[in-house]
Amino acid sequence: MRIVIADDAVLLREGLVRLLTESGHEVVAAVGDGDALVEAVVAHRPDVSVVDVRMPPSHTDEGLRAAVEARRRVPRTPVLVLSQYVEVSYADDLLATTGGGAGGGGIGYLLKDRVAAIDEFLDALARVAAGGTVLDPEVISQLLVRRRRNDPLAELTPREREVLALMAEGRSNTAIARALVVSDGAVEKHVRNIFTKLDLPPDATNHHRRVLAVLTHLRA
Repeated sequence: MRIVIADDAVLLREGLVRLLTESGHEVVAAVGDGDALVEAVVAHRPDVSVVDVRMPPSHTDEGLRAAVEARRRVPRTPVLVLSQYVEVSYADDLLATTGGGAGGGGIGYLLKDRVAAIDEFLDALARVAAGGTVLDPEVISQLLVRRRRNDPLAELTPREREVLALMAEGRSNTAIARALVVSDGAVEKHVRNIFTKLDLPPDATNHHRRVLAVLTHLRA
């Protein structure tokens, strides 16, 4: 594969160059900042780029932003991002580039520790180059935790979710009862539980709480 490497740490960058070259790949550019990464991707159209999240000048998310810009400039260009720590917001931003103007293409997000497991790293690189998505197990774990924490419907039971979905279709409690083959009283109980779990204000009218519940469902 033809590969671009972007990492401001010279030792790691040169180590990656040597590792990839000895594995039979061609490193077409090895750079140390985000602007140079974008230029290299545009100039070389590599099969995949390996990019550090944190690069000069602020050492925050320059690498990630450069990767996103590179994918905007060269749609579907595969990128494998390396990070010292799990940065959940960065992982979310990167995954967002798999659609829209970024045009899809392979995406990977690994912790730098994974590079030490050479076969695992090379396999991940090949999968990203082939258009796949590779996420570090620790990244997946933290993404799931964050999404569960931020999901306003997380506390609802499967039956309550069904009731809420039917409410969103504009059905009355009686119509919901017929659809689910339960009593009107059972639906009323589910609706009360939904209002409580979604923390909807009890001082609002029942109609207003119903609207607020539906809006929460549509936004989730």
